[in-house]
Amino acid sequence: MTDVTGMAGMAGAAATATGTAGAGTAAAALAGVGAGLGVAVPLGAVGVLLLEEGRRGRAAAVSAACAVAFVDAAYAALATALGARWASTPAGWEAWARAGSAVVLTAVAVRGLLGLRRPQAAQAAQAAPGGSGGSGAAGGPLRAFLRFTALTAVNPTTALYFAALVTGGGGPRSGAGGAAFVAGVLAASLLWQQLLAAVGVSVGARLSARARRFSYCVGYGLVVFYAVRTAWPR
Repeated sequence: MTDVTGMAGMAGAAATATGTAGAGTAAAALAGVGAGLGVAVPLGAVGVLLLEEGRRGRAAAVSAACAVAFVDAAYAALATALGARWASTPAGWEAWARAGSAVVLTAVAVRGLLGLRRPQAAQAAQAAPGGSGGSGAAGGPLRAFLRFTALTAVNPTTALYFAALVTGGGGPRSGAGGAAFVAGVLAASLLWQQLLAAVGVSVGARLSARARRFSYCVGYGLVVFYAVRTAWPR
C-alpha cells in the first residue's frame, strides 16, 4: 500500500510539473505573439515596400510577407539562444548596421523612382494584378522572397528590438519556452505581414494607372524618409 501511495504521489507531482511547464510554454507563446506584433505593426520602410509589392501582384506579395516574418522569427530565435551574450557585441556595430541599412533602403527607393520613368503603359502592365509584374523577373515570388529577406535582415531595428527584449528579461531563454516564444513571433508577424500584402493587392486592384503611379512615388518617398531616420535616429 505504501508503494502504491508513493507511486501515486510521484505521478501527481509529475502531472503538476507537466501542467506548470505547459502553462509556462503557453505564456511564452503569448509573449511571442505580443513581441511579434510589437515589431511588425509599426509601419516602417519594409512595411511600405510590402504594400508596394502588393500593388504589383498577389503571389509576389505573399512570398515577400513570408520572408519578412521568417527574418523576424530568425532574429527572435537568435536573441533567445544568445541571451545576455548580445550585450557583449561590439559597441560600434549598431552605427555601421544603421548606415548600411540606410544605404540599401535609399538604393531601393531610388531604383523604384527611376523605374517610374519608364513608359506609363509598361508601368501599368507591370503593376496590374495578374500582369507581367506578378510573374516576371522583377516581381516573381522567389525574387520577392529573396529581396525582402535581405531588406529585413539588414534592418538593425528588428535585431535591436529582440536583443533588448530578451536581455531585459522580456523573453524566455529555456528550450521549450524559447521555442514557443519564437513560434508566437512567427505566427503574429506572418499574420500581420500577410494582412499588409492583402491590403496592397486590394488597393492596387482599385487604383487607376495614374493613382498607382502617384502611390509609388509617395511610397518610395517614405522609404527615403525611413532611410534617413535609420541612419540618424532620434
